[in-house]
Amino acid sequence: MAEPAVEAENLTRRFGRFTAVDHISFKVNKGEIFGFLGANGAGKTTTIRMLCGLLLPTEGQARVAGFDVYTAYEKIKMHIGYMSQKFSLYEDLTVRENIQFYGGLYGLSRGEIKRKTEELVTYLGLSDQIDQLTSDLPLGWKQRMALSAAILHDPPIIFLDEPTSGVDPASRRDFWLLIYRLAEAGKTIFVTTHYMDEAEYCHRLSIMKDGRIVELDAPAVLKERYGKTTMQDVFLEVVNQRGEIK
Repeated sequence: MAEPAVEAENLTRRFGRFTAVDHISFKVNKGEIFGFLGANGAGKTTTIRMLCGLLLPTEGQARVAGFDVYTAYEKIKMHIGYMSQKFSLYEDLTVRENIQFYGGLYGLSRGEIKRKTEELVTYLGLSDQIDQLTSDLPLGWKQRMALSAAILHDPPIIFLDEPTSGVDPASRRDFWLLIYRLAEAGKTIFVTTHYMDEAEYCHRLSIMKDGRIVELDAPAVLKERYGKTTMQDVFLEVVNQRGEIK
């Protein structure tokens, strides 16, 4: 059986007396679009930061691309793409200059950067914006640009933390078409979102509540389990349930 792209067992992170992530366990298969849902403060971003090698767990185990999060976090960083909630590229550089800058950070040669720049601007539809200042781009195009920086080094696993937040519906749809194309090319996509219509696009998804995973399955299975027709209704049912969390 193939090794999972991402796996966690009893992964936990505490900040003082506060437990942000509480003994969560899951596996993400290679080539899967895995959705991570939860209200603000549920622990989604903290989980992603641990899996990306940006934050050490308090306890538990996790492996990403076969590498241990405790001992090989620098190798993890070279095998993943990470797009954060907040736009993190340089507004006073052009699209081309930002891509060149991040290519240098990933250790790509000048020839590789030139080739990847040409590939990415075509793939993401940025050809007409390549020499525009980033500050002049609409948010939807900025998100495409941030995605280009995240996948510049051709990583097998891509973490997207609320990548379409604040983007108009048409741009969100276009962005998800790009996500599907990446998955079809064999990339593993780990994505958080507040938009329940986007959750429908995932192969599987988990729902976090108070730092713990309370549901994990395919959208169709979850809708059948709760007798609902949309993931919005499933999500509200799950997060509003009282009693002991699974």
